[in-house]
Amino acid sequence: MAKTLSSSSSVLLDYGAFMEKFTLLPPHPPSHQQLLLPLKGLTFAVKDIFDVEGYVTGFGNPDWARTHSAATSTAPAVLAVLEAGAICVGKTVMDEMAYSINGENAHYGTPLNPCAEDRVPGGSSSGSAVAVGAKLVDFSLGTDTGGSVRVPSSYCGIFGFRPSHGVISTSGVIPMAQSFDTVGWFARDPVILNRVGKILLQLQDDNMAKLSKLIIAEDCFKLLLNIDRNRLTDGLIHTVEKLYGDEIVENTSVGNFVEARVPSLKHFMDKDAKNEDDNIPSLVALSSAMRLLQRCEFKNNHGEWISSVKPDLGPGISERVMEAMGSTDEHVDVCYSLRTELRAALGDLLGDFGILAMPTVPGPPPKLQTEPTRLESFRAKAFSLLSVAGVSGFCQVSIPLGMYDNLPISISLLAKHGSDGFLLNFVDNIYSQQEHYSQLMSN
Repeated sequence: MAKTLSSSSSVLLDYGAFMEKFTLLPPHPPSHQQLLLPLKGLTFAVKDIFDVEGYVTGFGNPDWARTHSAATSTAPAVLAVLEAGAICVGKTVMDEMAYSINGENAHYGTPLNPCAEDRVPGGSSSGSAVAVGAKLVDFSLGTDTGGSVRVPSSYCGIFGFRPSHGVISTSGVIPMAQSFDTVGWFARDPVILNRVGKILLQLQDDNMAKLSKLIIAEDCFKLLLNIDRNRLTDGLIHTVEKLYGDEIVENTSVGNFVEARVPSLKHFMDKDAKNEDDNIPSLVALSSAMRLLQRCEFKNNHGEWISSVKPDLGPGISERVMEAMGSTDEHVDVCYSLRTELRAALGDLLGDFGILAMPTVPGPPPKLQTEPTRLESFRAKAFSLLSVAGVSGFCQVSIPLGMYDNLPISISLLAKHGSDGFLLNFVDNIYSQQEHYSQLMSN
């Protein structure tokens, strides 16, 4: 049962994270079962892309909210954490139509980044990340298509988990692009991240499999802007070597590997491009394929509504939506083949219990209201990194590594499709001892 609460308009109180506040209580199991509820007493918020019975799902845009009725049921992902004992306290701000990784919304305002007030919070799950980072809730739900959980978690200095594609129901969630849409979640610590994951992923037992190898994507770390690669990798490598031995750490060029093992990628490669510190041609091509398919699926999902309503869209969003509306299905079949090839190739690279380490994003969060043209290079590098899990469907977790020059930084770990429980337990394990935690977070 939902109970509406009075909400303050002050950004100082809620960091501008919430669209609306209410209390949605767990169902009442028999009293002897209440003690066993794994999320009992935890609070959470949901991105305004999830259906909650009795509330309009706003999709980040006033015209969408105006032209849609209240939901008649609640998304299964939301129900799952409610039934596990968590309490929902409201819906959070998101980028319009989930079509940005910046976190700025021209209509509802930009949630305040709790780590760096003059920087963007990241999107499109901006409010969900801010609510966790600002300690307004214990965890939150978001969605990740092109990076919408991984990016804001990195920018807000918290944990963010994008699960393997298709393993968590997206029913009751407004689609962006079904080939990439996932339900993800945020938490401030790995224990809660793991507990929430076990509910959403319906994991029955702990996957205590031992790490077989940690692969450092050395070429991807060369994309970093103004951050020493060692600041991201040294703590992780040291921790892994202490826990598992130094013989399992390897280095590889992911770009070269992908180019050699994914034949369909040639349709998107720039023949004149060369591997440089600020450019990995194969990952640029992978990103191009991902965004092509994303545009086509977005148009199929929402083109009719956009044409009939002609919604008021903010800067940046409007241009991307119009580009999607002009897209065709040329090369779409190749995109599907590429996705299958990439998943198989990376599966061979990692095996069942290997982990790939790479940057989540190329650098700290950009400043608020930066001209979109000045962010083009940053966005291109970001999507090169984000497309690896995006296209393969592998699970990925963004891990906070504290502050660097007073700005939050992170590292990402990827594991084979379906190895979500293994990845969650690995993260929990490396943080389980204070000594190892300190090493991972040390400057």
